[in-house]
Amino acid sequence: MLQEWAAMHLVCCRRLLLPSLPALHRHAPPLPPTLSLLLPPLRLSFPHHLHGGPPRLLDPTLPKDQGGHLSSSPRRCSFSPPACRRRVTPPLGHPPVLVEFSLLPSCRPLETAADTTMACAVAALLVLLGGGGRAAAGIRVDSAMMIRRPSSSIPSFREAPAFRNGEECAGGRVDVAMTLDANYLRGTMAGVLSILQHTACPESVSFHFLAAGMDADLAAAVRATFPYLDLRVYRFDPSRVRGRISRSIRHALDQPLNYARIYLADTLPPGVRRVIYLDSDVVVVDDIRTLASVDLGGHVVGAPEYCHANFTNYFTDAFWSDPALNGTFRGRRPCYFNTGVMVMDVGKWRAGGYTRRVEQWMEVQKQTRIYHLGSLPPFLLVLAGDIQAVDHRWNQHGLGGDNVKGRCRGLHPGPISLLHWSGKGKPWLRLDARRPCAVDYLWAPYDLFRPSSPVLEE
Repeated sequence: MLQEWAAMHLVCCRRLLLPSLPALHRHAPPLPPTLSLLLPPLRLSFPHHLHGGPPRLLDPTLPKDQGGHLSSSPRRCSFSPPACRRRVTPPLGHPPVLVEFSLLPSCRPLETAADTTMACAVAALLVLLGGGGRAAAGIRVDSAMMIRRPSSSIPSFREAPAFRNGEECAGGRVDVAMTLDANYLRGTMAGVLSILQHTACPESVSFHFLAAGMDADLAAAVRATFPYLDLRVYRFDPSRVRGRISRSIRHALDQPLNYARIYLADTLPPGVRRVIYLDSDVVVVDDIRTLASVDLGGHVVGAPEYCHANFTNYFTDAFWSDPALNGTFRGRRPCYFNTGVMVMDVGKWRAGGYTRRVEQWMEVQKQTRIYHLGSLPPFLLVLAGDIQAVDHRWNQHGLGGDNVKGRCRGLHPGPISLLHWSGKGKPWLRLDARRPCAVDYLWAPYDLFRPSSPVLEE
């Protein structure tokens, strides 16, 4: 029956209902060192309104009204094993089979429909010859597509669904900035997915990632996970802050990339006038366009403000005892705000020289210890009491607990549009350690992480 199934696809290959490469069982004899195949780039598409509902396969050889997809041309590529895994289910009674391959950089577009037809035929022939029926009975391979990590330090992630704009999206772009770091990449991926899933206009969101060095593996991981994403990666030079950073109460707060938000306006291209900065430990559960459209009232930054917090705790006694220092708040009513969620008027930030103003306080800190908490206090010294207050629902912060032990915390009362695991505890680490807090289960549905090898279950 398996041979009849493969033979059918040799005949009807233009409607091949398989992933872009049908599978060979992982215990089959290895492929030759380099095997040239003709492959149409078939993709699974998840319509936005289904939010992860049943996938439908798009065949690039067919018109869109017949289930086709013409956004990318078929390509002739070379493959050599192993780098990626794909699974396909043969007819009833035969277990799943698996292929391993890696894409070489030499590709050119297929020139005719006959080329594409041959591509399908060759792929089906591989199944016919690959011995798929030899899979051990009772073994199941995880059905998610596995993307091999580019290097030992980069986690692996499954590809996210393709989200499309709704009919009401007539224009207007939302710019979102985040940092890109191997230690927090899992959180960044979850944050991006949450934004795309909950906005009505996901194709109108542009992402700007700041990385401490042009790490090709990091950028490749994001693009492989979100192949439809409008994204740009910028190099942040750690030397800009290395001489200005003073030791804080938590090592993670001392990393140069934690200070990249200070230089955001200096990094983004001139066309970006307003940007939302988000930490890598957030998930958004509301339409990001609502946050992007808040009225800044002439202020340079908008963020949720917490005037009930004890503001004096953010600075040392040396600061409060020196009028030359604490006088900076004269004429202002300073309140705490969290810099992990900010809406920034990029033009006003540049015109007001805010980058240099923050740097000056970092230089004071090097001479006199006036605070203990990384990049937050210099922001407060410059902006506290002079920001546009945003609804608290846009930063349900502190879910990572305190900065020392990261103890579990519950949710604050009231509506929620954004969950923020600020503090020492990160949801992916606590879940992996099997010591999660209750709020970590709110993060888990957005986790795209997958192990670097398939999961086998008896």
